[in-house]
Amino acid sequence: MTQESDYPARYWHLLEDGRMQCDLCPRDCRLHEGQRGACFVRMRQGAQMVLTTYGRSSGFCVDPIEKKPLNHFYPGSSVLSFGTAGCNLTCKFCQNWDISKSRDMDRLMDQASPEAIAAAAVQQGCKSVAFTYNDPVIFAEYAMDVADACHAQGLQTVAVTAGYLHPQARRDFFSTIDAANVDLKAFTDDFYFKLTGSHLQPVLDTLTYLKHETRVWFEMTTLLIPGHNDSDPELTALCRWIMRELGPEVPLHFSAFRPAYKMPDVPATPAATLVRARDIALQQGLHHVYTGNVHHKEGDTTFCPNCHATLIVRDWFDILQYRVNANGCCPDCGTSVAGRFGASAGGFGRRRIPIAMGRT
Repeated sequence: MTQESDYPARYWHLLEDGRMQCDLCPRDCRLHEGQRGACFVRMRQGAQMVLTTYGRSSGFCVDPIEKKPLNHFYPGSSVLSFGTAGCNLTCKFCQNWDISKSRDMDRLMDQASPEAIAAAAVQQGCKSVAFTYNDPVIFAEYAMDVADACHAQGLQTVAVTAGYLHPQARRDFFSTIDAANVDLKAFTDDFYFKLTGSHLQPVLDTLTYLKHETRVWFEMTTLLIPGHNDSDPELTALCRWIMRELGPEVPLHFSAFRPAYKMPDVPATPAATLVRARDIALQQGLHHVYTGNVHHKEGDTTFCPNCHATLIVRDWFDILQYRVNANGCCPDCGTSVAGRFGASAGGFGRRRIPIAMGRT
């Protein structure tokens, strides 16, 4: 396998002033020799750009697919999850800040080729492999190679991402992805700029691209932070945009913030806020709205969008009842339920199984 420090990265060009511009995401980092981009993992090395985390991971774990969260993508199945280090956003509320904000390459102790990851997923009985923990777009070359190896073994691929990338990288990356959960962190550019160091429009562009130009199954997550993105007007505007641009069938997850990283003094999100947000989304016409990080039976349940029959009952990540038929339809009225479903649910449950790969 190519040495990580020498792995050539894509998506860059040289500027007239001699600097190298990274074209992966809208940050457009412009680098002198030896400099790294804002993500910290893409670096200029002479006349090329290299990906410093190719083949290196912060750890591997078998998770329930619902943890990504994906509620309409082979419910109850298991997924081999891994990430690397770094991120192209600077979220002050990051829940995985020890990984995404890491500048310590020594924490990337696990080493694995794409083929080894696919083989491990097969050995563990996983349905899919997920690129998660930190945003996979920054290690796109590695993720795409892993995806190719997974598809060769009949595995699905999942990306958990903020969706902040340029059109060419977006096309290449998502051409190898079967399902995604995209963070729609808020619905104002002010929030994106002040709390994530990015902008809203590229994320909206990614969502509309996924809906109208790909076959990727995707769901969305909005982490509700008290006083920052949880007002009724903003939630209403967000849901109306989803209805207008994406349609009612795309699942939306509202999840609870916990004090973390640079926002330790902001209170945790009350369960009532998630329930209120879910009610707003349903009133605006969305079919599948879930509440995350809290125990809320109705917010964990999948209902038929037509007759409102109970189809999938969850207790956290356990599937207690599964009534979607083999064609992905409601057995009572025959209405198709958006998503990817099997004839029966998987039985992985709420387990979490760390996997040891090769060590550096």
